Amino acid sequence: MKINIRRSRRAAVAVALGSVLALTATACGDDGSGSSGDKGDEGSGKGEITFWDNNGGVRTDIWKEIIADFEKKNPDIKVKYVGIPAASAQSKYDTAIQGGGLPDVGGVGTAMLAEIGVQGALEPLDSRLDKSTLKGKLSQNLIDSSRAAGAGDKLLQIPTSSNNGTLWYRTDLFRAAGLDAPTTWTKFYAAADKLTNKGKNRFGFTIRGGEGSIAPALDAAYSQSGITSFWNGDKTTVNDPKNIAALEKYVALYKKDTPSADVNNDFTKMVAQWDSGTIGMLSHNLGSYQDHLKALGAGKFRGLPSPTQDNGSRVQISNPVDGLSVFKSSKNKTAAWKFIEFAVSHEENSKYNESAGQIPANTEAAQDAWIQKSEPTKLAAAALNGGDTKIVQLPYYLPDWATISKSDNEPNFQKVLLGKMSVKDFLNTLAEQLNAAQADWKKNG
Repeated sequence: MKINIRRSRRAAVAVALGSVLALTATACGDDGSGSSGDKGDEGSGKGEITFWDNNGGVRTDIWKEIIADFEKKNPDIKVKYVGIPAASAQSKYDTAIQGGGLPDVGGVGTAMLAEIGVQGALEPLDSRLDKSTLKGKLSQNLIDSSRAAGAGDKLLQIPTSSNNGTLWYRTDLFRAAGLDAPTTWTKFYAAADKLTNKGKNRFGFTIRGGEGSIAPALDAAYSQSGITSFWNGDKTTVNDPKNIAALEKYVALYKKDTPSADVNNDFTKMVAQWDSGTIGMLSHNLGSYQDHLKALGAGKFRGLPSPTQDNGSRVQISNPVDGLSVFKSSKNKTAAWKFIEFAVSHEENSKYNESAGQIPANTEAAQDAWIQKSEPTKLAAAALNGGDTKIVQLPYYLPDWATISKSDNEPNFQKVLLGKMSVKDFLNTLAEQLNAAQADWKKNG
C-alpha cells in the first residue's frame, strides 16, 4: 500500500524560513551549533533579558509573580515579559528564527521542541544543568522525555511540568457493586463488565473515539503489552503482536461496556458524559479534576494513574512536557540560565504548578502540601517519578507525527470501533506510516 504522508507543518516551516536555510541546519541530533543565526554570547549575567511565555494569557499572572520573585533576588537582572497565546507560539518562534528577534529565554513544549531545535535556535543545556543546583532534583522521566522530544542526545529544554494519564472512577458505583479499585488491567476489565447495564443506560467505561483518540489507544496498548520502547531499531513497535492483542481487548469494550456515542466523543464530550451520567470509569488526565469535583462532589469519584499489569509493573506513553529553553542568539545566556534555574527551583516550580494544576518537574516541589492534599495529583506524581515506571517516548520529533497521529489515523480508529477495520490493519497502517516518516527524517537529517 502506498502511503501518502502529508507534511503541513514542515511546509509551513519551510515557507517561514525561506530558501535561505535550504535545510542546511536540519541535521538529525543537531548538537546545538547549527547555523540558523546569531550564536549569541554568555553576557555579564546582568541587565535585561526577554522571556516569551508560550501560554500567554493563561499563565501570565503566575509568570509575572515568578518574575517579581526573581528580580527581587537578582536586582541586577530585569526580565521583560512577553505573553504569546499557545495557538500562535510555534509560528511566532518560526518567524523570529528567520527574521530575528528571538527572546533570551522562552517556554517551549515538547510538541514544538524538535522543530525549533532542528533549526539550530536552541542552546544545549546539559553542561549547565550538570553544574546547577537543579542537578538531581528534576524528574528523570521528564528529563528523558525532554531529551527524546529534541530528537537528539542534547538536552534543549529544562522541563517545568507535565500532565499524566488518569483513570477516573466512580467510587460510589464501585462500592455498590462490591468492586475493588481498578488498579490493574484485570480489575479494570472486570469492573467495566460488571458495571454495565444497558437496559438502565449504565456503562462501565467511556472510550475516546473522536478527536484525540490515538494517544489514549496507544497508552492502553503499551500499558497492557508491557513493551517499553516505541522503536526497535528504525522500526516501530506499535504493531507488535502483543500491542495488537492488547488493543483488540481494549476496543472490544466499545458498545459492549461503553455508550455507542463514544465513537464521536472528544475529551470535552466524554468528560461531560461521565460527569452527568452513571458511567463507571473514564480515562483522561488531571486537567478534568475540577470538572469532576464540581459535577460529582469529592465523595463520588477518585483518580488513579493508569492501571498496572497484574505483577505491578507500570508502562505508560509519554505526555507532553512543558519547559524552558535558552535561545542561542541570546546576548546574555548567563542571565537567561539564572532565570530558568530560579523558575524551576523548589518553591517557584511548586508555585507555578499549583497554579497550572500540573505535576512539578522539581521532585522536591512534587512533595509539597498542595499536592499531598490532591490525591490524583499526588498519585500521578508518584507514578511519573517512580523508578519502576517505564515511559514509552512518543516520536514528537518527527515532522509528520501530528499529521500521522491525528488526521491520518483518528478516522481509522473510528473504523476500528465500528468494525470496519481490524486492529491489526489499523496498527499495520500506522506502523507503515511511522516507519516511512522515521526513514525520511533520518535521510534528510
